[in-house]
Amino acid sequence: MEQPESGAGPAGAGDAAEALDRPLPEGVRRRVVALVSDAFGGLTVTELPAQLRQYARFTPSRRAKYAGNAMAAALEGDPVFRQRIAERLRDSQPELADALESGTPPAAADPVDVAAAAFVLRPAGWVKLVAAAGEEAQRADAERADEESRRELQRLREELDRLKAQHKAETERLRTELDAVRKESDALHRKLRSAHSDIKRAEAAVRRGNAENEGARAEAHAQVTAAESEARRLRARLAEAESAVEASRRAAREGRSIEDMRVRLLLDTVLDAASGLRRELALPPASLHPADTVDAVQPGRMTPKDIAARALSETDPAMLDQLLALPQVHLLVDGYNVTKTGYPTMPLEKQRLRLLGGLAMLAAQTGAEITCVFDGAELAAPVLLAPPRGVRVLFSKPGVTADELIRQLVRAEPPGRPVVVVSTDREVADGVAKAGARPVASAMLLKRLSRV
Repeated sequence: MEQPESGAGPAGAGDAAEALDRPLPEGVRRRVVALVSDAFGGLTVTELPAQLRQYARFTPSRRAKYAGNAMAAALEGDPVFRQRIAERLRDSQPELADALESGTPPAAADPVDVAAAAFVLRPAGWVKLVAAAGEEAQRADAERADEESRRELQRLREELDRLKAQHKAETERLRTELDAVRKESDALHRKLRSAHSDIKRAEAAVRRGNAENEGARAEAHAQVTAAESEARRLRARLAEAESAVEASRRAAREGRSIEDMRVRLLLDTVLDAASGLRRELALPPASLHPADTVDAVQPGRMTPKDIAARALSETDPAMLDQLLALPQVHLLVDGYNVTKTGYPTMPLEKQRLRLLGGLAMLAAQTGAEITCVFDGAELAAPVLLAPPRGVRVLFSKPGVTADELIRQLVRAEPPGRPVVVVSTDREVADGVAKAGARPVASAMLLKRLSRV
C-alpha cells in the first residue's frame, strides 16, 4: 500500500491547486472513460464505488457504453477511486506517467491521450494540458470540418456541373422536339389549306354543275314548249283540212259537179298522205327561215355587263342609274350588308325600315323590280313587317344564309334577263357574277338612296 500513497501525494497536490473552469473536451472525456473502463477490470468489487459495482462483470466496451457517465462522475468526485485508477495507469503506461509527473510530456504523444492521462494522474499543470488538448481537438475538428466542407463543396460543384450538362442536354432534346412539332404543325397547316382549297374548288364545281343543270333544264323546257306549240299548230291545220273535206262532201251531196268532187277527193287524199308522211318521218318543225341563212351582222341585246364604267368609280350612283334603266331589270339587295355598311349603330329593326323606305322610293322612280333579302337565321320568330309598295322582302329559312338565298334568286331568273346584285361580300359578288348577274358595291346604292 506504500506505492499508492506515494503516488497520491502529487496527484492530490495538483488537484488541490488546480481545477478546470470548463467541461472536459468531448474527445478527452471519451479517452478518460476508456482508461477507466480498461483499469476497471483490475479492481475488486470492494474497491469500486457503490454506484459502479453493478458494472463489474461487463466487458470494457460495454462498461464504456453503459457506465461512461457514472465512471466519469466517480472519477471526479471520488479521490480514492481516482488514485486507484491512476495506479493502474502508471502500471500500464509508466513512461507516459513519469513524463507527465516530471512536467515534460512526450511531444510525439497524442494530445488527447496526454490530456486524459493528466486528468487521471493530476500532476502539476494538468489543467493546461487538458485545455491544450481541448484546443488541439477543436482545431483538429475544425480542420476536419473544413476538409469535409471542401469535399462537400467539390461534390456540390461536380453535381452542379453534372446538372448543368444534364439541363443542357435536356434543353437540346426539348428544342429538337419543338422543332419537330413545329415542322409537323406547318405540314398539317399546309394540308389543311390544301383541303380548304379542294373544298372550295369542289363547291365551285358543284355550283357550275347546278348552273349547267339549270341551263339544260331551261333548254329542255323551251324545246318542250316549242314541240307543244307545233303540235297545236298541226292539230289546227288538221282541223282545217277535216273541215275542208267535210265541206267538199257537203258540196258533193248538194249536187256539185263530178270534177269538183274528184278534186276534193284528191285533195283529201293528198292531205291524208301528207299527214301520214309527217307522222311516219317525225319531221321537226321548221325553226329556220330563209332570211336566217343570209350572212350579216345582227344588233346585240344590252346586258348589265355591257354598262361600261366610262371613268365612273365603283361607288358612283350614275352607274346604278344606267343599270336600272335596262328593260325588265331585277335589283337584288343584300339587306344587312347594305345597312351595316351605311348605318351599323342603329338597331336591326330601324336598319330594315330605313333601307326599305329608300328602296320603295327608288322603285317608284325607276319602275324596276326590287327584291331585298335579309338573313333570318338568328330570328326567334317571323318578323312582322308590311313590305313597301314595289319592294319584295324575303328572309332566309333556318339553316340557309342570305347569301345562298340571293344565289338561288339569281339562278331562278331566265337566261338573258338583266339582274343586278347589291352586296360588298366578295364571295356573293363572285358567285352571282359567274351566274350572269352584275354585282355592285353597297356604297353605290347608299349614295343613290341619299339622292332619293
